[in-house]
Amino acid sequence: MKIICSKADLVKSVTIAIRAVPVHTTMPILQCILIEAKNGDIRFTTNDMDLGIETHVKGIIEEEGVIAIEAKMFSDIIRKLPDSDITISTDERFTVTITCQKAKFVIGGQSGDEFTALPSIEREESITLSQYTLKSVIVQTIFSIATGEANKMMTGELFEIRDGYLKVASLDGHRISIRRVELKEECGEYRVIVPGKALNEISKILSGEMDDTVRIFFAGSHIMFELEDTIVLSRLIDGEYFGVDQMISTDYETKVSVNKRELLSCIDRASLFVKEGDKKPIIFDIGDDSMKLNIDSPIGSMNEELVVSKEGKNLMIGFNPRYMMDALKVIEDEMITLYMVSSKAPCFIRDEEEQYTYLILPVNFTH
Repeated sequence: MKIICSKADLVKSVTIAIRAVPVHTTMPILQCILIEAKNGDIRFTTNDMDLGIETHVKGIIEEEGVIAIEAKMFSDIIRKLPDSDITISTDERFTVTITCQKAKFVIGGQSGDEFTALPSIEREESITLSQYTLKSVIVQTIFSIATGEANKMMTGELFEIRDGYLKVASLDGHRISIRRVELKEECGEYRVIVPGKALNEISKILSGEMDDTVRIFFAGSHIMFELEDTIVLSRLIDGEYFGVDQMISTDYETKVSVNKRELLSCIDRASLFVKEGDKKPIIFDIGDDSMKLNIDSPIGSMNEELVVSKEGKNLMIGFNPRYMMDALKVIEDEMITLYMVSSKAPCFIRDEEEQYTYLILPVNFTH
């Protein structure tokens, strides 16, 4: 095999592909990038058996071939070469020679036949979103998945298609995040659990541009995201996701509208008095036209008052500051509305169109 690519194109493709290379594995071949140069097309493929990536690379093929190269070493070499065209060639012993200007590297490769190919899936039903929309949906929900393995389903996100909408939901036992997007084309009903790890990697690959699109295919035990030059294939999490709809209530006794930036800044200041792992809540004392926020910890205390618009009863309720801040940071609206029933019932933050809903459980406190 012999190919010539610009450094910029190689770095772009390696950066995408290496996201599906496992750090630890009992199968060393999976720590490689598979390079295929065939039929005028150069492709990089990586696969950790749960997440697979295939990306097309711009370049010239002087000699067709296939080779598997240890991903981290290959990436490090490419990044450190001069900004010029790079030639990658191999011989019958799978020796790889990488040259750029006066620099020359020789490393060992492996037969591409040993690499585990990505499973082929049926490209039947799909939905199309802008990359901006999908990236936003992931960023606005991914923070509330569980990081431990206590409940596997909590480490993923629900992707549900129904009644012309895509709903994405996550929860970790303390909070729920939901985003709802109207679809432009018809699609059958689907309800699948996508691993959070895969979504994290996909969000980093997405351009975030409104004009760039991504097609999402649902195929049995996999979901596939197809970008212009890249496909990302993820295994789904088996099981039935939690009944999120049953956890969401429209009842409220207290409704508060407040400037999001002011509330976020206030909680951020209060969090100065909360150490890592400390469960000290921030107290919302909601009155007729103001909301007092206070926190009292061994480090110190803070009190601040915000102007709000309130409907319903006065209420005093406590929250984990980080959980409240996580939700506020990803909401783009200038004004937000909080719905509450009592000091022991969940608080909901949602817009009128219900494009987003955030549920946060309160924290018990004494006063």
